[in-house]
Amino acid sequence: MNIDEAPLIVMDWLWKFPQLSDETLLAFKKSVDGSFRAFIRAYGDGIEAFFTPLNKTLVFFEGLITGTPWPIIVLAIGAFAWFASRRWSVVAAAVGTLLAIGFIGLWTDAMKTVSLVFAATIFSVGIGIPIGILMSRFSRFSAVVQTTLDVAQTMPPFVYLIPVVMLLGIGRVPGFIAVVIYAVPPIIRLTDLGIRLVDREVLEAADAYGCSRWQKLWKVQLPLSLPTIMAGVNQTIMMALAMVVIAAMIGVQGLGLNVLQAIANQYFTLGIFNGFAIVGIAIIFDRISQAYGRRLQKHRGEAHV
Repeated sequence: MNIDEAPLIVMDWLWKFPQLSDETLLAFKKSVDGSFRAFIRAYGDGIEAFFTPLNKTLVFFEGLITGTPWPIIVLAIGAFAWFASRRWSVVAAAVGTLLAIGFIGLWTDAMKTVSLVFAATIFSVGIGIPIGILMSRFSRFSAVVQTTLDVAQTMPPFVYLIPVVMLLGIGRVPGFIAVVIYAVPPIIRLTDLGIRLVDREVLEAADAYGCSRWQKLWKVQLPLSLPTIMAGVNQTIMMALAMVVIAAMIGVQGLGLNVLQAIANQYFTLGIFNGFAIVGIAIIFDRISQAYGRRLQKHRGEAHV
């Protein structure tokens, strides 16, 4: 090497980040992809059989909601809105939004979307609250889960759709799994936060009365953290609705599929109508869950007083 060329080589090294050779990277990618494809060929049928009950559950929810006469659905959501908020304005907004969705011819597609969001929310809450409780009790477990949630929330959904579709193909189940992965982090985080925010004085009083750890969890910590947990449920519902368009790309029917068709065919009105329907459903769930959370917060304040 010529001495005069040394500064140029150093500058080139500083400006170009050192990396593996293209051949090494290509060999690594081929190895990982080949191993994953071999795993699918070997265990794909077993994995699909494992998720068959989930597919039947999703079909049941969709059939139940889409097969129920619309007046019953409207009355049921209106009653739920009244139970959660005790405010006629919230009931009127929910009922009016549902009627508007039906008037523009999107009732069936909206109910398919609601069934997916409803099932995903139930599943997310069912797995999220126990994980949040464990996080509040075990710091090492909390650190691992926090890292996992960071990855799940920042990873583009299209990336983790790839292995899900490769394993399960196109249909309801892969879309449901993608929605749950995207929607479950808020309920986990806020369950953990709500339990951690319970006043130490209250916990000390529970200890003084001889409560076991189980009794303290069920009779003190969870009731007092319910407003925060409800905020997590609210965010989980919003995240699930945000995923319906992306989930439509892998076979999930509903309003999201209509939006994709509007994009592909440049149907502006179709896209606007379906977009407003998604927003309307989001507003209904958001107002109801927020109103219920405020009621819980009010009751908690009155109990402290």
